[in-house]
Amino acid sequence: MTLVAIILATLAAGIGSVWLAALLMRLGLGGRADSVGPQHLLSLAAGALLATAFMHLLPEAFESQAGAHDLFATLLVGVVFFFLLDKAELWHHGHEHSHPEPARQDHDHGHAHSHEGQGHAHHHHAPRAGGWAVLTGDSVHCFGDGILIASAFMADIRLGVIAAVSVLAHEVPHHMGDLVVLRQTSPNRRMALVKVSLAGAVTALGGVVGYFLVGQLQDLLPYFLAVASSSFVYVALADLIPQLQKRLTARETIAQIAWLVAGMVIVTLVSGAAHGH
Repeated sequence: MTLVAIILATLAAGIGSVWLAALLMRLGLGGRADSVGPQHLLSLAAGALLATAFMHLLPEAFESQAGAHDLFATLLVGVVFFFLLDKAELWHHGHEHSHPEPARQDHDHGHAHSHEGQGHAHHHHAPRAGGWAVLTGDSVHCFGDGILIASAFMADIRLGVIAAVSVLAHEVPHHMGDLVVLRQTSPNRRMALVKVSLAGAVTALGGVVGYFLVGQLQDLLPYFLAVASSSFVYVALADLIPQLQKRLTARETIAQIAWLVAGMVIVTLVSGAAHGH
C-alpha cells in the first residue's frame, strides 16, 4: 500500500508539475522568457518548502532515537553538499559551453537531490543546443525528489503527502524554465511537453528506489529525513528567496508575503487532511 502511494504521489509531483507549468504558461503566466517563474509561484513554493522542512520533516526526525547533535550535523552537511553540487554544476556549464554569460545559473542539483537541479527563472539563458543537457539534469533532479518523497512516506503517509505537495509547488517554476529552453531548441511545443514530462516521470523511479533503499535501512530513516529537510531549506533559501529579494512597491511586497504565507498554510491544510485520513 505504501509503495502504491509513493508511486502515485511521485507521478503527481513529477508529471503534474510539468502539466501545471504548461497550463500556466498557456494562460500567459510566465510564458515570456524574461518572466519564467512568476513571483507569486516562487513565494508559494518557498513557503511550502520551509514549512515542510521545519514543521514536519525535522520534527519527525527528532522524535526518533537519533541524537539531536547527529541530526543537526546531518542537516548542516546536507546544506553544504547541495551548495557544492550547485557550484560544480555552474563550473561544468561554464566550461562546457564557454558562454560569456556569467548570470547563467542553471541550478541542476542532484538532491540525494537530488536535489538536484532547480534552474528556476534561469534556464532561458541556456544555449540553444542545451536541450538534452537540461533534460538530463532535470531527470537526475527528479530522481532525487522521488527518493526524498519516498523517505517521507516511509516515516508517515501524512509526511509523504506533504513532501509531494511541496515538491510539486517548487517544480512548477522550474519546469517553466525547462519548457522555455526546449521551445527555443525546437518549434514543436507538444514534443517539448512530452520530453519534460518523461523527465518528470523519473520521480516515480526515484520513489521506487527510495522505497526499497529506505526499507533496508530503517535505522537511518531519521537521517534521510534530515537530508530531505536540508534539500528543501537549501532550495528555498539559496534559489527561490534570492529571486524575491528585489525592490518592490508596498502592494507587491504585501502580495509576495501573502503568497509565502499561503504556501505555509497549504502545507498545514494538507497535513491536517492527511492526518484526518
